[in-house]
Amino acid sequence: MSTNAYESPFSSRYASEEMQYVFSQDNKFKTWRKLWIALAKAEKALGINITDEQIAELEANKENINYEVAREREKLVRHDVMSHVYAYGCECPNAKGIIHLGATSCYVGDNTDIIIMREGLEIVRRKLLNVIAMLAKFANEYKDMPCLAYTHLQPAQLTTVGKRATLWINELLMDEQEIEARIKSLKLLGSKGTTGTQASFMELFGGDEEKCKKAEQMIANEMGFDGCVPVSGQTYSRKIDYYVLSNLSAVAQSASKFSNDMRLLQNFKEMEEPFEKNQIGSSAMPYKRNPMRSERITSLARYVMIDTLNPAITAGTQWFERTLDDSANKRISVAEAFLGVDSILNIMLNICDGLVVYPKVIHQRVMRELPFMATENIMMSAVKKGGDRQVLHEQLRVHSQAAARVVKEEGGENDLIDRIVADPLFNLKKEEIVSILDPVNFTGRAPKQVTEFLNECVNPVLEANKDILGEHAELNV
Repeated sequence: MSTNAYESPFSSRYASEEMQYVFSQDNKFKTWRKLWIALAKAEKALGINITDEQIAELEANKENINYEVAREREKLVRHDVMSHVYAYGCECPNAKGIIHLGATSCYVGDNTDIIIMREGLEIVRRKLLNVIAMLAKFANEYKDMPCLAYTHLQPAQLTTVGKRATLWINELLMDEQEIEARIKSLKLLGSKGTTGTQASFMELFGGDEEKCKKAEQMIANEMGFDGCVPVSGQTYSRKIDYYVLSNLSAVAQSASKFSNDMRLLQNFKEMEEPFEKNQIGSSAMPYKRNPMRSERITSLARYVMIDTLNPAITAGTQWFERTLDDSANKRISVAEAFLGVDSILNIMLNICDGLVVYPKVIHQRVMRELPFMATENIMMSAVKKGGDRQVLHEQLRVHSQAAARVVKEEGGENDLIDRIVADPLFNLKKEEIVSILDPVNFTGRAPKQVTEFLNECVNPVLEANKDILGEHAELNV
């Protein structure tokens, strides 16, 4: 590996070998050959003079790509598709005359792009489901543990650690459902010809429109698709790329929300991402435990979300039946969006496999704020003992502000309860107030919501996909 040339961090640091192979040259050109075979089979079945021996020759050489021949040919003709037609023909001398018969470059180029995007989406979906499975287990384990909830990043009514995890799961589950629908909706370009009219195939089939239509359906079936797009120019609509990258952007959005929450929780010392035994948090501060995995998710997610603009602009600037200003942008933006999301999900798998929770810190932080949140309950208890609701409300306002000053201005502990106990207007003993301050009394339906959500929404999906669960990820950096 040369150290003198640029190397994408997706390849050297972040993305899996599996996803990198999906977008590799080898996968692309092998898919081209599969498409040429599918075309030849359809044409033979519909009466074109193609022999079983020619198709067998193509089949026998579909994996053995003579790259050097293709590279040398491209230097001469400056056309990648025709270079590979030539190289395939060199290996299949009996079939070379029928390779790519009637097709234009987009037959292999665009159909391959759809096939590759579907392969990539299937990997993304599988990893999403594994992250969801890990978080579902976590949510169930911590469904009853009260913790501070936040609105505007200010302490609000309590929730539970498990309930918060369901918020992460819910968004990821939405993403998984959208991706599953996208996978099912993808259609091949088919064999549309240079401007989408199938004129070359009408010529090939002697003007038989039904054979033109059947050829496309046979190609789709051979490649594992339900069908082809109904109309097109030379290319499939570039909005498809936008839709696919929008699905990937949605995953990045959910992951970014998760990673930002984790970074804040690590600052609060309530939760942490895994921290290796020999991991160094800072070159200058040996004590530090930085949330570097979560920070990396945030960083990569930002890249993927912005990347969605590329196919949006490309789709909006295509002229008539096709222009080539999509090509250079498309081969970078689409691949890197997939590599980016793959990288993000690898990190999420690693984090969610070893989430660290600090129950005592969580409880301590709850108890510092709970007296303020419990003032209405305390007031009602005092009213039951004969107190005046309006007078008690004013006293609670005064005591709460005084206690807040102690916390904020003096750095002291919240002494609101001691102030209330000392105030004869409330007529409450400390143990009575302490019994009110059980955090479990302030989490509402959170534990039940976790159970219902997992049972009704999450577990059925995980059960239906149990054969692809159990995946883990180790990070090299």
